[in-house]
Amino acid sequence: MTSLPFPLAAEPDELAAETGRRLFAGQSEFVKGVVAMSGLPPADRIEVCFAGRSNVGKSSLINALTGTKGLARASNTPGRTQEINYFTQGPDLYLVDLPGYGYANAPLKIVEKWQKLLKQYLSGRQTLRRAFVLIDARHGVKAVDDEIMKLLDTSAVTFQCVLTKADKVKAAEREKVLAQVRGALARHPAAFPEIVLTSSEKGDGIPTLRSIIAHLV
Repeated sequence: MTSLPFPLAAEPDELAAETGRRLFAGQSEFVKGVVAMSGLPPADRIEVCFAGRSNVGKSSLINALTGTKGLARASNTPGRTQEINYFTQGPDLYLVDLPGYGYANAPLKIVEKWQKLLKQYLSGRQTLRRAFVLIDARHGVKAVDDEIMKLLDTSAVTFQCVLTKADKVKAAEREKVLAQVRGALARHPAAFPEIVLTSSEKGDGIPTLRSIIAHLV
């Protein structure tokens, strides 16, 4: 029997879970919203970034990770996040919330400006250790997700797929989505070979993601 490609990340052992818990028990603070590379904060610590389609649940996931309600502003309006938003997590880590892509309710010139900034950031930030690409567990990988994965491939940035809103999907349907996601990830050399299944609402997968990030730090 062969193991599935891109298996679900296992729950952390007691030590790893505690390391992740301690990292995210530290203070979380919004630093700044960045609209140009010149505005990036000093590259003086490790950072991880979160990318995903508009309304995939990036803000909710960041709030769940940090245990800080309202740290990242969630919105029901696609394309509301128009900046690269930086948050500190303790003294050693930046959490970076990238602009939502796809279906952005914004003029074409603004969207093109975001895309240019995104490319510059991904290819030019030496302290970036991993990108987490968020995929809605109800919908799987869409063409616009594939585009961001290609960008990460060409930028040589390792990315890990995080399925969000897992509590909204029945088990049988989830398996179909996972099969589709695995097929999509297999085409991308920069894809990390584990998927994280999460629900910000229920807290599922949050300790796992915390321990993964703590290991990178």
